[in-house]
Amino acid sequence: MNSRKMSRTEIMKGFLIPLLLIVMPSCPSTAEAPRPNVLLIVADDMGYSDVACYGGEIATPNLDALARGGLRFTQFYNTARCWPSRAAILTGYYAQQVRRDTIPGVASGNSGTRPPWARLLPEMLGPLGYRSYHSGKWHVDGKPMQNGFTHSYSLNDHDRHFSPRLHTEDDLPLPAVAVGSGYYTTTAIADHAIKCLKEHAEKHSAQPFFEFLAFTTPHFPVQAPAEDIAVYRDRYLPGWDALREERWRRMRQMGIGGDTLSAVEREIGPPYPFPKAIAKLGPNEVNRPLPWSELSAAQKRFQADKMAVHAAMVSRMDYEIGRVIGQIRTMGALDNTLVVFLSDNGASAEMMVRGDDHDPDAQCGTGATFLSIGPGWSSLANTPFRRHKTWVHEGGISTPLIVHWPRGIAKRGELRHTPGHVIDVVPTILDLAGGRMLETWRNQPVPPAPGKSLVPLFVKDSRSARESLWWLHEGNRALRFGNWKIVASGKDSPWELYDLSNDRSESKDLAAAKPEKVRELAELWTRQTKDYSEQALRDGPADSGTNE
Repeated sequence: MNSRKMSRTEIMKGFLIPLLLIVMPSCPSTAEAPRPNVLLIVADDMGYSDVACYGGEIATPNLDALARGGLRFTQFYNTARCWPSRAAILTGYYAQQVRRDTIPGVASGNSGTRPPWARLLPEMLGPLGYRSYHSGKWHVDGKPMQNGFTHSYSLNDHDRHFSPRLHTEDDLPLPAVAVGSGYYTTTAIADHAIKCLKEHAEKHSAQPFFEFLAFTTPHFPVQAPAEDIAVYRDRYLPGWDALREERWRRMRQMGIGGDTLSAVEREIGPPYPFPKAIAKLGPNEVNRPLPWSELSAAQKRFQADKMAVHAAMVSRMDYEIGRVIGQIRTMGALDNTLVVFLSDNGASAEMMVRGDDHDPDAQCGTGATFLSIGPGWSSLANTPFRRHKTWVHEGGISTPLIVHWPRGIAKRGELRHTPGHVIDVVPTILDLAGGRMLETWRNQPVPPAPGKSLVPLFVKDSRSARESLWWLHEGNRALRFGNWKIVASGKDSPWELYDLSNDRSESKDLAAAKPEKVRELAELWTRQTKDYSEQALRDGPADSGTNE
């Protein structure tokens, strides 16, 4: 797959193409309008405030254009981890319900296999006349072509952005990419999507398309083309503390992120300890979000260089999104294409060395380095919230959600504050496509899907209380009911309680003051956990003890 380099000027100016997000009316009339195409874009490990239209300093002109012409959701959630989010995004169920996050007693988690009734979105769209294409990260059980996709480029090597070894096209292995070939994951993923869209325009223009564009950026290792990094070379020298305050000021002006900025939890480091890896990364690496003023000059330079690469990865992704949108515009399909953009989890505080190891003498951001942004920059990326990927505090589960659809969104550029979750993606798309979730499969009942269509929110925001949203990942657990949220870190930790109507940053724990509210919500969390566990255990393979 060919890679197209982006000049410094292009990065700064961006590829200014208006983005559209299509969503159809809950009961679409084919006589009035054709069913929309769908472009579903998922970023990997990108923080809530990384893009400019959510307060970030990174240049994202294409996503900003999409937001101006569409809607930004301020309280949308993922599952805190990559593979559970992808399961929820593509099935419409919590990952535990479909065995793609761990449930004791049944083979589940990253190695879990979905029940037969837990079909993926392309299988639901096929009978409605859609052709489906997948480009990028997979991280779901099975293979794309076995799950309803007509074409797929699956990038299964998550340790290298320049020279992957494990990738497939239409489920067939491709040769490993040679070092120095000019390949870059983000561009290759966009190239494949464009190739599929061109073929669709030439041969299948009478049918709607579903393109699942799943980038592997800005997931570690932070690696990007040198010319992209150069744009941000000195941008992060002020440090994570000052830049976090800058983001927060912009967010408040936008009406995004709530009323308070959480304090940086200086003692919270990576979720998994890898002391040998930290030692290998050298004396300028730190695994805690220390006050920037306490770092040495060499440490500040090293840390700023890492975040410059992260910013370059986000900026490059935005540029490639612009190219895909440009292809849809060339096809004359932009006005009737639903574009949805979100991230699979919050920014990551993980720090490890995998892949091709780490050369401490190599330039930051090249294929010879294996670096992560760490908890300091992750705290910036997740502004104004607490914690990171894997935790279910707001920093781990909050995602930007941008929806753009010129044909179906009349009031553009508005915010939507109604809470939502990635389980809502499938019912939203089916609502617009004229389909619905299954009630039975092969004469067996199918559990009711927990998600709700977001289509009514395309018209106006809703202040009505939503039914509960539920989380469980590696013992981290949470439940939101209305504006109340209980959350705990680890299976043995006590519940914390927050009123998100005035404390999205989870700064004031009300558990001691309102024990009855904690009990009420904890009982609801326990009931839902029991229900989801029973669904996963039904006819499931026994737990071999190797679940992730």
